[in-house]
Amino acid sequence: MKKALITGASGGIGLETARQLAKQNYRVTLVARNRDRLEKALSNLDGSGHDILVADLNDANDLHLLTDHLNKVKYDVLINNAGTGLYGRFIDIQLDEQINSMNLNMQSLVSLSHAYLQQAVAGDALVNVASLLAHSSLPGGSVYAGTKSFVANFSESLWYEFKPKGIYVAGFNPGAAKTEFHAHAGRQTGDFPEFVLSSVEDVARELVGALHKRRKPRIVQGWKNRFMLFGMKFLSRAAAVGIMGRISPGMRK
Repeated sequence: MKKALITGASGGIGLETARQLAKQNYRVTLVARNRDRLEKALSNLDGSGHDILVADLNDANDLHLLTDHLNKVKYDVLINNAGTGLYGRFIDIQLDEQINSMNLNMQSLVSLSHAYLQQAVAGDALVNVASLLAHSSLPGGSVYAGTKSFVANFSESLWYEFKPKGIYVAGFNPGAAKTEFHAHAGRQTGDFPEFVLSSVEDVARELVGALHKRRKPRIVQGWKNRFMLFGMKFLSRAAAVGIMGRISPGMRK
């Protein structure tokens, strides 16, 4: 039976991905900060042998404990899904909050990827969840978009490094999804045009499908998002950024 560890797994895309993998007979370890939410999530998974690990990945000690766990416990799949963002104009958001977002989205992801890949063997897989914004700027979410560009490019480079070893690495790039992420970032999903939103079930289904196909180093989730990126190729960069600025919740007063 294959084993998967998923960060940011107490809700949203992480939890739905865990549910779908559990239905496919994976043993899943859920990682997040809130024990109560993790235990509730665990009780709703199909199958048996699942586990939880309580860890705040912005805490150096917790991050060290999790990387040490990855050095000692073998997993077939690691999905780095934990991440955060803040909507608002750059100078209106506290700098320390933005630095914390950078640490979670990049530093913790790099640390966990490093620990996992040191032990990985042929057939294993690492999926780093980035964002559609890895391909596009977002006024009113500048730091978040920058961190996700890092994740996508970092993952793509690792795909090439580890492909000869039979280890699959990918950056998975979902668009806006109907999750709690937006509330935590200071907005609601209702602040987005409905046509750009995806359900967590659809996002997780595509992530799991890409994990099984193991073809691409960079996956853009959803036909609507792929169509939008295709259309932006015919625009000037200024025009493309202007469109993103007009639909960005972070630019609204």
